[in-house]
Amino acid sequence: MEWTSAQLRSLVELTRRGTITAVADALGYSPGGVSQQISALERATGMQLLRRVGRRVELTDAGATLAVHAERILTTEDEAVEALERTRNEVSGTLRIGLFATAAAEILPSALRRVRRLHPGVTVRSRDMDVDEVYDAVAGGSVDLALGLDYPDVPIPRDPSLRVRELSRERFSLAVPAGAMPGRTKVSLADTEHLGWILPSAGSYYGRAVLTACRRAGFEPQVLHEVTDTAATLALVEAGVGVSAVTDLMLRLRPSGLDVLELHETMERHIVVVFRSFAEHRPTVAALVDVLRASAGRHSPAAHE
Repeated sequence: MEWTSAQLRSLVELTRRGTITAVADALGYSPGGVSQQISALERATGMQLLRRVGRRVELTDAGATLAVHAERILTTEDEAVEALERTRNEVSGTLRIGLFATAAAEILPSALRRVRRLHPGVTVRSRDMDVDEVYDAVAGGSVDLALGLDYPDVPIPRDPSLRVRELSRERFSLAVPAGAMPGRTKVSLADTEHLGWILPSAGSYYGRAVLTACRRAGFEPQVLHEVTDTAATLALVEAGVGVSAVTDLMLRLRPSGLDVLELHETMERHIVVVFRSFAEHRPTVAALVDVLRASAGRHSPAAHE
């Protein structure tokens, strides 16, 4: 039987995500492309691997059996790549990295410049993705490593198959419309009890972290606008329709005419890099982690003290 890594990865991702569309989003394919990969795998094996159940698909017994072995095959391939990298006299190879919007705008450019200077044999390919999806993307092998966010109040689950390394810490402030709190430079979260908030959904790590902090301060925030995009959030605050929590890195995404007030409460987010446990000593991964730590550190408050 002959199959490709892309075909096996599509099957493995389907066991994790359940739909062709979700697999396509995770792997950066079109839904039609994922279907073609699975169809090619069925031809290679001579067996039906999927069956339709209403509008969904599910794995047949043969598909579920192959998926278990496919995951082992893909892990072995990754380990082989690491072993080959170790035989080289220089750090070289291609890495796929997943990033959320703020990291792509503020951390990636300086990291790529540093990679070109220190490790010219390393090629980095990046993918912009939802920050809450980067952990699954690394676990599924669609990227080699990713930049993510971790919140002390709502920590990400620690999967033993993944390594999470902290790169820097950011403390949240409060963004308010210009002139909304004249004469104030520092406020408590409780001072926003009667103000409207602009936040991502309560199902996101960020949304849950802010909700948790507000509840600890004794109130339930009035979320008027559910917005994921940081630049759009800043624009809405500037327009006077609500307040939001912000960090220095977030504020760099869009020059805004708003006021930023220090919070009495300590509310933080940690910028982290995520990669698979067995890749911890892979030369290219170790080199890129070091580069990302240096680039993220440039934007950390501690770097300017």
